[in-house]
Amino acid sequence: MEKTSTSVWSKCLDVIKDNIPPQSYKTWFEPVKAVKLENNVLTIQVPSVFFYEWLEEHYVGILRKTVKKFLGEQGRLEYNIIVEKSSSKKPYTTNLPSNGNGAEGKRQSIPIPVSLNKDIKNPFVIPGLKKLQVDPQLNQQYTFDTFIEGECNRLARSAGYAVANKPGGTSFNPLMIYGNVGLGKTHLAQAIGNEVKKNLPDKLVIYVSCERFCQQFVDSLKNNTINDFVNFYQAMDVIIMDDVHNFAGKEKTQDIFFHVFNHLHQNNKQIVLTSDKAPKDLSGLEERLLSRFKWGLSADLQTPDLETRMAILKKKAYSDGIDLPEDVIEYVAKQIDNSVRELEGAMVSLLAQSTLNKKEIDLALAKSMLKNFVKNTHKEITMEHIQNLVCEYFEVPVEMVKSKVRKREIVQARQISMYLAKNLTKSSLKTIGNFFGGRDHSTVIYACQTVEDLIETDKKFKSYVQDIQKKLKMN
Repeated sequence: MEKTSTSVWSKCLDVIKDNIPPQSYKTWFEPVKAVKLENNVLTIQVPSVFFYEWLEEHYVGILRKTVKKFLGEQGRLEYNIIVEKSSSKKPYTTNLPSNGNGAEGKRQSIPIPVSLNKDIKNPFVIPGLKKLQVDPQLNQQYTFDTFIEGECNRLARSAGYAVANKPGGTSFNPLMIYGNVGLGKTHLAQAIGNEVKKNLPDKLVIYVSCERFCQQFVDSLKNNTINDFVNFYQAMDVIIMDDVHNFAGKEKTQDIFFHVFNHLHQNNKQIVLTSDKAPKDLSGLEERLLSRFKWGLSADLQTPDLETRMAILKKKAYSDGIDLPEDVIEYVAKQIDNSVRELEGAMVSLLAQSTLNKKEIDLALAKSMLKNFVKNTHKEITMEHIQNLVCEYFEVPVEMVKSKVRKREIVQARQISMYLAKNLTKSSLKTIGNFFGGRDHSTVIYACQTVEDLIETDKKFKSYVQDIQKKLKMN
């Protein structure tokens, strides 16, 4: 019986169907059609670039084996990929190599152009466009000029500026900017985007929060426009993804972003990410995605020192046309020491008090305003306060927590205290260890890891920690 593309592909599918889950088979193989068989080359048609990349990423092994099973060692597989919503097709081929012993050879990256015509649906809709154009979704006020440099952010700012002037052309790809809330991650990330658009206006730049990306992905699934969604992001020259820690637990969205990331990186497009933690400390993300986050540079934003906080206040006052006395600037900077966002919020409150009460901004007004502002925004949590509350909660003597006693209830109170001190104070691991009985930083790391593991596995223990955290915030 003469071999045809249909008959060979049908036999391949029989084998594949027996070796993968039914749902996977239905999703990734039923839509594939055999096109032709010529000179031991089987050509199959797949619906999109994304489809092709998925098959290559997840099923290249079984495809290679089945094709060689029915076409012999010379058998090859080629893809016919529809990249536009029209009758035109653009074929791209991939060989399924063998190193002679049946093992898969080194895979070659295959350049697949992304169509930039009106058929790609833009998730940031701009009606009436003839071709793909993008509103970068950037705040024009977030620039390098308005981002105050200090010791706390010098590395991140310098790397960001280098990336903005040569997107995709530095070793900082991806550039991961991480740090606590309110330290300027979004400002710096968007400053990169604004600088790129200023110097290279034809570049396609997009800023998107992780949450919005996830929602767009869900919408594309509902509307059956997943290919358009992927093609849109793969067409970007610079993608700025804010708060990637929010990918945690969203496996399907992580998988989509993994493929978008790969495409952009392989084509020397720039990726900028922000997160509240360094890649090594992120949880709930796939290891293969985390490994890619570590490819470039991870730069942290630390709490600004007094001089930097004063410079931020002066810059803010100048841009708002306010004349602030030096003693007021110094007082406010000393009172609010953990967040740039709170510093700027204090400035707004100070201006409001001055305007509403028709008073000049002086030290007395600043003290009056800050008295309520600081109370409402945050109350500093100290290690001593944490220790006392934990000991009271578990009814153990404070002095026992600092001792070398290894009783279970004492160890539990000590480890929870260290964990909360690390997460709720600005103290270093060394300082925390010294406070809790002169222990070294490795003991603190072990204690924190133990508490995190128990929170994930022991519901009762988790409720203890949450209850203590709630009490700390209330007091």
